[in-house]
Amino acid sequence: MHFRRQSKQPEDINLTPLIDVVFLLLIFFMVSTTFTKDTHLKVDLPEAQGSQDSQPVDKIEVMVSADGNYAVNGENLVNSQMKTLLTAIEMKGQGKTDVPFVITADANVPYEKVIQVMDAAGRLGYSKLSMTTRHPSSEE
Repeated sequence: MHFRRQSKQPEDINLTPLIDVVFLLLIFFMVSTTFTKDTHLKVDLPEAQGSQDSQPVDKIEVMVSADGNYAVNGENLVNSQMKTLLTAIEMKGQGKTDVPFVITADANVPYEKVIQVMDAAGRLGYSKLSMTTRHPSSEE
């Protein structure tokens, strides 16, 4: 007797569960990376190009050092309290609130210190606020 061999059907692998798992992983990674995106912000300090005014004008310039100390028109203040800052700006400004108010802050100063200077200027009525920047080619 001669038996015929049965032809073997090639076995198929069902890919549907595999595709489901891949889609679930894709959705998981998309959702989880959205929440961590805001915690890794990189902030570049401002740079500006332009020419300086040729004529000197009366101005109030408040400098904030890297350690958070203030200087108004080149004179260092005894402490960094808001009351001291307000008094110094009032004395230098002599009631002229229409002069330019310039804030010069170190790149490593806490942002809170710059906001305190802006708040002091706003309380005293200064409206022409500006912040100094460095020219992009003048890196030290």
